Amino acid sequence: MKNSDLFTASCIIFGSFPVLLIIAGLFVLTSLQCADPKAFIEAVFDPSVLEAIIITFSSAAGATLILAIFGTPLAFLLARKTFPGKAVIEGLIDLPLILPHTVAGIIVFLLFMHTGIIGSTFLTIGIRFEESIAGIIVAMFFVSIPYYVNTVRDGFIRVPIRMEYVARSLGATPGTTFLVITLPLTYRHILTGGLTAWGRGVSEFAAVVMIAYHPMIIPTLIYQRFSTGGLYTATAVAFVMVLFSLGLFICIRLLSNRIIGAEL
Repeated sequence: MKNSDLFTASCIIFGSFPVLLIIAGLFVLTSLQCADPKAFIEAVFDPSVLEAIIITFSSAAGATLILAIFGTPLAFLLARKTFPGKAVIEGLIDLPLILPHTVAGIIVFLLFMHTGIIGSTFLTIGIRFEESIAGIIVAMFFVSIPYYVNTVRDGFIRVPIRMEYVARSLGATPGTTFLVITLPLTYRHILTGGLTAWGRGVSEFAAVVMIAYHPMIIPTLIYQRFSTGGLYTATAVAFVMVLFSLGLFICIRLLSNRIIGAEL
């Protein structure tokens, strides 16, 4: 066997483990639903489950939108500028990656509770974060920051800076250059970062439950069903979530592949 073939075979053997692990998990989850289809059907038509899915997906989308507004300029600065304390800022951005989710939840709660530094300010204009969708969004936003900012920063780094210099030499302002040259060339990384941040928000539990146990998102609802109704009740809701997420991600992948294929 050639060295290249041996290396490829080794990659297949070792690389198959994560895929097989996911498939095995889905198989076990599906087999439980087949053994008790009534629980799955009840979960599908349960208004509280559908409401939790809608709240989860829409709150994650709201957090991602806020990230795009504030995280994109930050990613550009980190990619293009050198300034004192840059390494410290990059370290702070990465902090949510290693923080236990409960710690992230405590930080969010301290900042956005009704007596917190930020929460008390927003309370004066009628926005309360505790036990509200606003609290869910801000918790998802906090834990998703490094996923979006780091991905988009890498995208800006990949854009040839000489193209920006050419645009500036032709009279374009820095803002125009960013909007017309840099941003369009980075859109794939923005989409990837946005999708990753959205997925991170959907999966969050501990940080959210610290500030907003209600209204329930899907991870909170699954935990509540497990605590009160046992394993089979929780797995029915989990299986519904898996089907929704898998279907959505497949559609997004197909759409992105079609867009890339059209460009090529």
